[in-house]
Amino acid sequence: MQMVIELKDNVILITGATGGIGSAIVEILAEYGANIAIHYHKDRKQAQILAQRAGNNSKIFYADLSHPGKCIELFKKVLNTYGRIHTLINNAGIYESSPINKKIDRWLKDWNRIMNINLVSVAILCREAVRYFQKSGSGRIINIASRAAFRGEDKDHWAYGAAKGGVVTLSRTIAKEYGKNNIKCFVVAPGFVKTRMIDDYIKKFGTKDIIDHLALPALTTPQDVAPTILFLASGLMDHATGCTIDINAGSYLR
Repeated sequence: MQMVIELKDNVILITGATGGIGSAIVEILAEYGANIAIHYHKDRKQAQILAQRAGNNSKIFYADLSHPGKCIELFKKVLNTYGRIHTLINNAGIYESSPINKKIDRWLKDWNRIMNINLVSVAILCREAVRYFQKSGSGRIINIASRAAFRGEDKDHWAYGAAKGGVVTLSRTIAKEYGKNNIKCFVVAPGFVKTRMIDDYIKKFGTKDIIDHLALPALTTPQDVAPTILFLASGLMDHATGCTIDINAGSYLR
């Protein structure tokens, strides 16, 4: 049986679309005909470039996801623009350190910011999507987590690891509880990916330090992650709802 992926007329909202992984996702979904709602926070120019390249009536949407109300506004704006949303991809995230020797007020401020962007925004957008998909009759959610959700994170990134663990549990709950509504939910958990997010780590330790801990001989790129997102969005993986797919070059096996 020949498998054909066709996303024409599918409206897909991608958060953090101007980042390395986000841009790669936009490009591959556009290749298969998707109408893409490209969320951005800081890089409007890159968002515009992505929309132009993507075509297919793709449009850009601004939102600061650190504010819960803006997450709701984003979902509503996309829905009002297209009249339909088929798939939500929660890709936006930050990787910021906050050592425990900071004063508690500062440490909590860092914790709350990281949680708001990496977990709370995901939860709010998932809530909006589930409520909408219940009415529309179907939908898919793809949440980008991290290997940190399973192996833990380093001592300066407590909040990041905790947030990504929360994303996994949230996704499993949605898959388990709303499958009868024809709502599917998946997790993709990358390890180190060659994006701006790990620039500080590479400057400090070098690329070789990362590759030494991989099973494969090269650092994962956004283009290594994007095809999995395409496959999940296509509907061909619907009976894997609730699963987590690891993409970490063999650096963490479970």
